[in-house]
Amino acid sequence: METIHRVLPNNELLAEVIRLVNEGRRVALPVKGNSMLPFIIGGVESVELVKPEVPQVGDVVLAWINGSRYVVHRIIKIEGNRVQLMGDGNLGGDEFCQLSEVAARAEYVINKHGRKRYLYTRWRVFASRLWWGLKPLRRIILGVYRRTWLKVEQAM
Repeated sequence: METIHRVLPNNELLAEVIRLVNEGRRVALPVKGNSMLPFIIGGVESVELVKPEVPQVGDVVLAWINGSRYVVHRIIKIEGNRVQLMGDGNLGGDEFCQLSEVAARAEYVINKHGRKRYLYTRWRVFASRLWWGLKPLRRIILGVYRRTWLKVEQAM
């Protein structure tokens, strides 16, 4: 079987991803950037997306934010219909969307070797909550992480 690769503009790619997710399919989406460090490594890992049931605080989601773009970030607060998100690797700069703008929920992280890790094990939920509590220290921890472990992960 021949595999055809072509590059789609982000808006076309994400529209297709959302269409497939809405059909009930699981879709692997490569992640860009460092906004979800240390839990998801952009440029190295992908997330497996599914149709969101009822989004919850702590979920990693694909959402249309600020009426301008899609991001894969964690929900940090839900008040009524308003959802507040932030990337785990961000030091500030919360983003907002409506519940209806949460397009998909990430269930697995997939490394470049195809190994899947479930995002919501007890340990990962605990670690993400602990990470949130360490928000004032993130700059230091992320700086060390980027200079050490991230380089190891990217080289593997």
